[in-house]
Amino acid sequence: MAQILVVDDEVGIRELLSEILADEGHQVVLAENAGAARRARAAQRPDLVLLDIWMPDTDGISLLKEWAANGQLTMPVVMMSGHGTIETAVEATRIGALDYLEKPIALQRLLTTVKRALRNQDVPVSRRLSLSALGRSPVLGDLKKRLAQLAQIGTPLMLRGERGMQAEMFVRHLLAAGAPFVTGADALNEPPSEVLARAAGGILFVPDLLRLTRSEQKNLDFLLVRAEKHKARVVSFSTVEPQRLVTEHDFDPDLAARLSELVIALPSVREFAEEIPEIAALVLGQLVEARACPPRRLSTASLNALRHHSWPGNLAQLDAVVRNLALTALEEEVRLADVERVLAAHSAPVAAGELPLDQPYRQARDAFERLYFEYQLARENGSMSKVAERTGIERTHLYRKLKALGLPVGRREET
Repeated sequence: MAQILVVDDEVGIRELLSEILADEGHQVVLAENAGAARRARAAQRPDLVLLDIWMPDTDGISLLKEWAANGQLTMPVVMMSGHGTIETAVEATRIGALDYLEKPIALQRLLTTVKRALRNQDVPVSRRLSLSALGRSPVLGDLKKRLAQLAQIGTPLMLRGERGMQAEMFVRHLLAAGAPFVTGADALNEPPSEVLARAAGGILFVPDLLRLTRSEQKNLDFLLVRAEKHKARVVSFSTVEPQRLVTEHDFDPDLAARLSELVIALPSVREFAEEIPEIAALVLGQLVEARACPPRRLSTASLNALRHHSWPGNLAQLDAVVRNLALTALEEEVRLADVERVLAAHSAPVAAGELPLDQPYRQARDAFERLYFEYQLARENGSMSKVAERTGIERTHLYRKLKALGLPVGRREET
């Protein structure tokens, strides 16, 4: 009827559960520890997992967290323990377990739980990269420790980093299990009372301060004043420092000061390059688990090529490249040639050979600047604020420069 993975370090319990479930017509796979469970899960997705909490190598709660973080929690999981507490059961269900069985397990309770679990096959697959699955590099390891320390307080926090860093992944690492998470991108235009009610006890995240209009800034200021009363923490992200928000982007100075009581810098992908192969494999694994693409795996050469790429677009670009590879590779193994093809498609063509190097300096300089700004405008889809930020040129000067070079001025954005 169904394939059930039983994970328990006690041979007697494994054999007993196997016998009972086999009598019910199920196919049973046994694992004596977390390592064996990982291998069984990787080989084939079971219809149900019965997972012991206390095991000698890795405890069941940690394994459950690992599967959730890796996008592998695509089947119902029922936890088992003879030494459990209410707190442990609550934590397991918050992570994603369907139910909790206390040992010794009563036969009728086991059969009822298994039947109910097998009726709940539509387990949502996480399509979100989790910081919990990373941290091998010193820079991410240190950052996780700082975020864990800051998770205990409610002071507003500003994250700073390059565009494309997918700041939400880092913000969610601050979130307590089961606590609400509200994204302020749309919430800033909703009734404040409703937003605060939804964010109570959790986090209100503002993903891009540069994009806030004056009206949205006023709404955020209103929410910020009342957030503490609702035990909601405001966390924001900006690609520029607070002072530049005020001087160059028409941001309210008092609001900027309150939002930046605490500031944490996010490292670019280049600073934790050793994590890139694992990130790419995780993203690809989530796509396969979600059945968004055929079975795929990255070759060693492909992983090395991804690791040594510069990733100017950071995690967003890496995510887009892996998704492209997942959908366009012709074989199950994604080869180096596939990576080179997709990276080339995601990069601007190199036009340096077309520069008129035999011309006088002024004309050659203008030709280079024209190519440079054409590339930047294309890269940022014509956004003048983004081009100004990336090139380090004040926007008024940027407008004048583009007009002098005879280039079309990109789109203006409300700030």
